[in-house]
Amino acid sequence: MLLIPAIDIKDGKCVRLKQGRMDDDTIYSDDPVTIAARWVDAGARRLHVVDLNGAILGKPVNSAIIHEIAEAFPQIPIQVGGGIRDEDTIQTYLNAGVRYVIVGTKAVTAPHFVSDICLEFPSHIIVGLDVRDGKVAIEGWSKLSRHEAADLARQFELDGVEAIIFTDIRRDGMMTGLNLDATVAFARNLTIPVFASGGVTNLDDIRALCAVEAEGIAGAVTGRAIYEGTLDFAAAQRLADNLVSAGLS
Repeated sequence: MLLIPAIDIKDGKCVRLKQGRMDDDTIYSDDPVTIAARWVDAGARRLHVVDLNGAILGKPVNSAIIHEIAEAFPQIPIQVGGGIRDEDTIQTYLNAGVRYVIVGTKAVTAPHFVSDICLEFPSHIIVGLDVRDGKVAIEGWSKLSRHEAADLARQFELDGVEAIIFTDIRRDGMMTGLNLDATVAFARNLTIPVFASGGVTNLDDIRALCAVEAEGIAGAVTGRAIYEGTLDFAAAQRLADNLVSAGLS
């Protein structure tokens, strides 16, 4: 069970949003590289970095900072999302040392793009599906598409993506607990790993996550809780490791 700290970057700063609203942000640091070091020191085995401005504009905005993070921690797999909508952007991130790129909006608006990039960049593509009431949101969550998340995910699995990140928009940044029922129902449609996102709050959520690992939940992205202190990241990863090794997941 892999717990992945989120580093969301807006205007060069590390922030967290509530329900994806760009006008409802909390700034946690002016230095995302230092924040990355904090989570690596706490035992993070992967980092989740999002260019929030890029997600809105459809092109990288904070890529220089993301390159700094990748250069500073070459031993840590980094997954990057936000504004990744063409092959050149993907290649640039991979050249900088990023391990995985997360495609969201372009995966929904042009599904053939996913099959193309999975062929061009095998083992490096993750799709992020940001879901509200079963429908997938796009363009930094500002628009709701007509697509059902489960239908899209099955196609992306056939295309060869490494994993799916399933975000419940209504829970994201609200610290109200994961929507595990929806996440498990989603994961049962797939054989590739699913990472939960949106609502991780405390150690009870980690225990609940570990209890459904066998359903295909490989881990979770966590953000506001580890910044606000309701979840100690190091303790959470230790708990997950212990539960899995004890066969209690």
